[in-house]
Amino acid sequence: MMAGPPMTVVNACTRDGQGGSPTAVVIDDATLTDDDRHATARRTGTSHTAFIDTSTADTPTVRFFASAGELTNCGHGTIAAQAVLLHRSGATEHHGRQRTAGRTFATTAIRRRDGVEVWFDQGIIALADHADATGGGIIAALGLQRADIAAGVRVASPGTPRLLVPVRDHPTLLSMQPDFDRLATECRRLGYLGCFTYALSPTAGTAAARMFAPAIGVTEDIANANSVGCLAAHLLDTSGNGEIEVHLGDTLGRPSSISAGARHTGSGIVARIGGVVDLGPPIVSG
Repeated sequence: MMAGPPMTVVNACTRDGQGGSPTAVVIDDATLTDDDRHATARRTGTSHTAFIDTSTADTPTVRFFASAGELTNCGHGTIAAQAVLLHRSGATEHHGRQRTAGRTFATTAIRRRDGVEVWFDQGIIALADHADATGGGIIAALGLQRADIAAGVRVASPGTPRLLVPVRDHPTLLSMQPDFDRLATECRRLGYLGCFTYALSPTAGTAAARMFAPAIGVTEDIANANSVGCLAAHLLDTSGNGEIEVHLGDTLGRPSSISAGARHTGSGIVARIGGVVDLGPPIVSG
């Protein structure tokens, strides 16, 4: 049996040096086919795998696969990939660019005492109000009642649409028990990656969240950076304050933290997303 491509598993988007989402990062090989990449992603035991093509060193191309297949993009996978690239370079700081799904965007990686801090530009986030279009099916699939919803749900898309669902309080968020088969069916029917459920804290600037994406084979995500950027965009649009730090992963025993800041541009709302990656001791497979 041939060995797989070189792979490192790191913890992306840790909180206070703990937890984070185990994310596989593979230095891509030109001989790999997409079937090989998909098979590798299924073997890693992680929810997401980043494949880095370093043949164009100045702007590496990164692709992402989950157990169900290739993803358009992956925020915490981008954070993990950039941390591994910084580690491989031996540098303490790098300001560069990454190409994913036909888009090239700026990245920053800085070595800190508690890991590597990474920021990236998410790009334009499209916001739409489709509360009526969801009907009650997706809310019921989440295990929620209408009274559990704190405000209007919203569709946000940085390239792949997902539903932002505000719940009334933190206990409601933690007690959620979705029907994952039904939720996967509803998300596929409506064209959503998944549902990002969140509870804003009484003091501005922080929130707790849970991301459910069974339609792509991830029942609950430990960290979902792109959805945090979407929330920042929504908050900027509705309250004027687009700065947020979001805690996820508590129900999975893997505390994670992701920060985002959104701003208006001439082309629309954009966000910058950041998290810390624990690189050591990495799990290496070859």
